[in-house]
Amino acid sequence: MTELQLGLIGLGATAVVGVFAYNKWQARRHRKLAEKVLKPHHEDVLLGGGQPAAAGRSEPEWPVGKATAGLAEMERVDPILIEPAAAAHSLRNETPLHESAPHDEADDSPAGPLPAELLDPRLEFIVAMELVEPVAIAQILHSQHDALQRLSKPVHWVGFNERSREWERLRADSEQPVRRLRIGLQLVNRQGPVGEGDLVVFTGAMQALADELMAVADMPPSRVLDQAAEIDRFCAAVDLEIGLNLVSSGAPFPGTKIRALAEAAGMALGVDGAFTRYDDAGRPQFSLQNYEATPFSAESLRNLTTHGLTFILDVPRIDHGERVFMQMTELARRFADALHGTLVDDNRQPLSDSQLEHIRREFIGKPQATMASFGLPAGSSQARRLFS
Repeated sequence: MTELQLGLIGLGATAVVGVFAYNKWQARRHRKLAEKVLKPHHEDVLLGGGQPAAAGRSEPEWPVGKATAGLAEMERVDPILIEPAAAAHSLRNETPLHESAPHDEADDSPAGPLPAELLDPRLEFIVAMELVEPVAIAQILHSQHDALQRLSKPVHWVGFNERSREWERLRADSEQPVRRLRIGLQLVNRQGPVGEGDLVVFTGAMQALADELMAVADMPPSRVLDQAAEIDRFCAAVDLEIGLNLVSSGAPFPGTKIRALAEAAGMALGVDGAFTRYDDAGRPQFSLQNYEATPFSAESLRNLTTHGLTFILDVPRIDHGERVFMQMTELARRFADALHGTLVDDNRQPLSDSQLEHIRREFIGKPQATMASFGLPAGSSQARRLFS
């Protein structure tokens, strides 16, 4: 091989290396230009800036694989001048931002414990369901409505709110779908314990609901009837209502004056035909009803007269029962003075201070202490469900 041939080969190799180096330099220059254009001058809210990520969610990431592929393609074409705006448009079209922040996807992190004030395994037969996809609450509540209407005991529906991360009672008017459900059949109320027939209807309805929602119904071990009987015996020992009767000493009490006194004391007339006093949380404390058979109403009170009134306190459904009883007693005395009546017992004998103290201590204080020791305080959400 001649020196001329060797020289030409060397010159060709040098040219190839030069072209390759030039292409690499241009690609590197274009990459830096694109990165400079795409680098945000403030935090991009689509990429997780501004607010910290919610617990249990991973931080959204830029899909590096796809962006890198786009740059690799740039290396394989002849070097051209790319305007900054064009580079940004090209690379942003290659990068699916909507895939980097899946905010609408369900959060699979564990839910917190179910609060006993919503559902209590001592008081309810609770079925758990985990759905694959969220389902509208209205659809869930409507699904087995006809079957559950046959039950003699209430059914309580609770779902996990993925936004607030809290368990909540389901409301038919709610637009928030749920995929974690807890449904509880109440075992006891004031009509007695649940029966085997109710249990069969409920479990069948829950299995049908699970099939419809493509979920698995997780039911507790079946000792339900014995459990209901135990709770019912406990209820019978503490289920008391205290009544103070106010009777006329002569002329009957006019309805207009009864209404004026009740409303001045902060009592409200309800559809049940009685005036009720509520606490600051809107829970009933005690009520006032007609001693005679006619219930109160806004219309009847205009012309009604009666020879007696009854103040009623529902012992297991109110907290601080002894204090509330003293407030009710004081109000009854004010009514007696204004209406010229007398407080009497069930035998229509006048009530003395010592008798009222005995009632407060023995028939309110002790039963409520028993409830507290059992872990079901009087006036709690569980007690109000149980004594309904």
